[in-house]
Amino acid sequence: MIKFWKKRLENPISTKHLELDSKLADLKKELKNKINKKFAGSLAIRMVSAGSCNACEAECNALSNPYYDLDRLGIHFVASPRHADVILLSGVVSVNMYHHVLDAYLQTPKPSYLITLGDCPVLEGVFQKNFAIKGAKSLNIKIFHHIKGCPPEPKNIIEGLLEFLSKLEDSHSHNIL
Repeated sequence: MIKFWKKRLENPISTKHLELDSKLADLKKELKNKINKKFAGSLAIRMVSAGSCNACEAECNALSNPYYDLDRLGIHFVASPRHADVILLSGVVSVNMYHHVLDAYLQTPKPSYLITLGDCPVLEGVFQKNFAIKGAKSLNIKIFHHIKGCPPEPKNIIEGLLEFLSKLEDSHSHNIL
């Protein structure tokens, strides 16, 4: 047993991914700067699950852990759409959730934006001809940005939010909205 601990202390196992850590630090810095510019330092997101398997929600929960720590960057998940800047939609938009998604979007203060998360909201394959599925397109709401993946990893969600903010900057500079 002493040999084991001696060897362990001499050659510690590193669980860090230095390249990913430095890339993530750069992404976080850029994200924080854009949020400070566009949303006065705080971006409030209302997550709406409209018939998903909850994998996307689990990945969003990981964004609150100390490694990603989006609260420190000014991104907060809120309980009410009335406090949100953005609706983050996951799932296939089932018939039962259709009106709830629409209500959540309509309650969001304007200008409000819809971001779809994961492959389900834009999926047109397996669920397309199902009687219980309406789909995100039936909402007649402009999907401002889509974050792809099944489920997207937390790093991809951060990159997607950064792309959303860049797209938002471009649309305001060209007065598209």
